Amino acid sequence: MLPTVTAIRYVTPLREGGSLPGLMEADDLGTYVVKFRGAGQGPKALIAEVVCAGLARALGLPVPRLVAVEVDAVLANNEPDEEVQDLLRASGGLNLGVDFLPGALDLDTSAFDIDPALSGRILWFDALVGNVDRTWRNPNMLYWHGAPYLIDHGAALTFHHRWPSVPTVRSFDAREHALLGASPDLDAADRDLAPLVTREAMQAAVADVPDEWLDDVVPPEGQDVRATYVSEVLARLEVRTGWLAQLRDAMQSGPSLKALGRSNRPEWLSDGAWYVQGSTGGSA
Repeated sequence: MLPTVTAIRYVTPLREGGSLPGLMEADDLGTYVVKFRGAGQGPKALIAEVVCAGLARALGLPVPRLVAVEVDAVLANNEPDEEVQDLLRASGGLNLGVDFLPGALDLDTSAFDIDPALSGRILWFDALVGNVDRTWRNPNMLYWHGAPYLIDHGAALTFHHRWPSVPTVRSFDAREHALLGASPDLDAADRDLAPLVTREAMQAAVADVPDEWLDDVVPPEGQDVRATYVSEVLARLEVRTGWLAQLRDAMQSGPSLKALGRSNRPEWLSDGAWYVQGSTGGSA
């Protein structure tokens, strides 16, 4: 299970996201971007966030630290915004907290150079988990203390929205992926990452999901819900020949990042500055 903290103060809403996440302070003296179970996307978005972040860590990809945040609905009484009040009252219990990275910049792929090895790993990972929410319009990556961080995976693992009647879709449309034009080294990513997507790694990622978020998830009849998440991702790995071919096709026909707004690059970002390398590390 994720470590659990208790929210003590709602600081401010973050209106960039459609689910209205909020910045909250917790009893561990930490500050978190909290994604609420009572938001329109519901607990399945939180499940996807946790599973994908756990798998990303197993693959050596940088993601902020996650916690479960216990929210008392009484906190709504001190909020003047009626929308925030309703959200807090609908979200009593465990919610998802993402470590707040103060001073982080949005990693605009038209302004930052991304190492091909890292871009290949991120593209490969997104295809594996079916993350359609890392486009050139909305890269969902942050730059903090010299390192990139991947955020916002709530739209991934789309198969759990179709259980139990619809078969898993094995394709992945990468034509608008944020890193398509960053010369991603897809062959190296497949060689290095595929062996790391083990049953044990997936079980560990799924084990972090709080039980109460799984109450409304209905897996195929007779199957354990956590085991089904594991088996779905492993099944996607087994058929990766198909989606790897789609990625390669998209790379050949996709736009160059340098053509997508690189002319707007500020002067202080001179060539070679703030180069995001695949070996760059750091913890949130």
